[in-house]
Amino acid sequence: MPEPRIRLGMVGGGEGAFIGAVHRIAARLDDRYELVAGALSASPDKAMRSAEAIGLPPGRSYPDYRSMARAEAARPDGIEAVAIVTPNHMHASVAEAFLEAGLHVICDKPLTATLAEARRLRDKARASGLIFAVTYNYSGYPLVRHARAMVQAGEFGAIRVVQVEYAQDWLAGPLEASGQKQAEWRTDPARSGAGGCIGDIGTHAYQLAHFVTGMAPEQILAELTSFVPGRRLDDNAQILLRYGNGARGALWASQVAPGSDNGLRLRVFGEKGGLDWSQEEPNQLVWSPLGEAPRLIKRGTTAVNAAGQRVSRIPSGHPEGYLEAFATIYAEVAEAILARRKGAPLDPMVTFPTIEDGFAGVAMVEAALRSHAVGGLWVTAEP
Repeated sequence: MPEPRIRLGMVGGGEGAFIGAVHRIAARLDDRYELVAGALSASPDKAMRSAEAIGLPPGRSYPDYRSMARAEAARPDGIEAVAIVTPNHMHASVAEAFLEAGLHVICDKPLTATLAEARRLRDKARASGLIFAVTYNYSGYPLVRHARAMVQAGEFGAIRVVQVEYAQDWLAGPLEASGQKQAEWRTDPARSGAGGCIGDIGTHAYQLAHFVTGMAPEQILAELTSFVPGRRLDDNAQILLRYGNGARGALWASQVAPGSDNGLRLRVFGEKGGLDWSQEEPNQLVWSPLGEAPRLIKRGTTAVNAAGQRVSRIPSGHPEGYLEAFATIYAEVAEAILARRKGAPLDPMVTFPTIEDGFAGVAMVEAALRSHAVGGLWVTAEP
């Protein structure tokens, strides 16, 4: 018989919240979860409307996350995990409440708004022994998994250069002044934290580079800019990275780059070859062995290694994209939860971003802010 679905709750993600719908689709795509409870909005009326709209059972829509954590932990049919899709400033307190209730956590990124919160939450998650995933969803793409396995197999030789960028243009004007919800909270230090663009999308770029290469920089040099007049947080970040093995890297994140929709791109160069992968064309990757013609590797073909094949759902020629990559994170977390249920060992191929990746992202933002504050000097990557 198939395993019963994992009972999932959600905090945030009510009407008007883009990312809440994405998480719900991702959780259901592989039929591993059932959403049974939620505290979907700080507004009681909006929370109730949202619960009705997505079909939550009567009596499982809560006015706040604390009452939800208490009630669900006490129910014999209570949730087993919670998805946290609130603005950044709420992540820490919500996650702590559910860890204290003994529930697994799936948290949107960045992990927290401050490094102190991230450290406290990391320590609590470690001590709990519970599963804590952070939805750096771009690590779920099949060809990203393929690239990571190539690095692990030594196909690059020693890595020398890492170039990663994430460019958008949706904040090229003062959109927050119009009352647009997503722009408002992302440019508000009280809700987003001290990092703007660097926290919103720069953390994605940073985690992608780390996931593929396995390398974390020892030093960071950053220049953060707010180009839009009156904007309180950065909308462009340019960062240099020094790795312990002698490799060098550069990270560019911008939300004021006209013509850029969601331009996440990773290039990695080693002694034996280099790769080029773009999120806007995620079903192909260019691998260039030194001295040979570039090779176009397409998802779903025999050119893709086992790590990439195991997270592909459909044959080549049928595009897989953002939602499927997001769903891969949920599916991998489900494997971990189900292994816990059965007391069985976890398949070593299963991988997903954890509390450690979440902490590393917040530490990178803090280091970038420190570097920028002293005029763009080199600083240690983690304090």
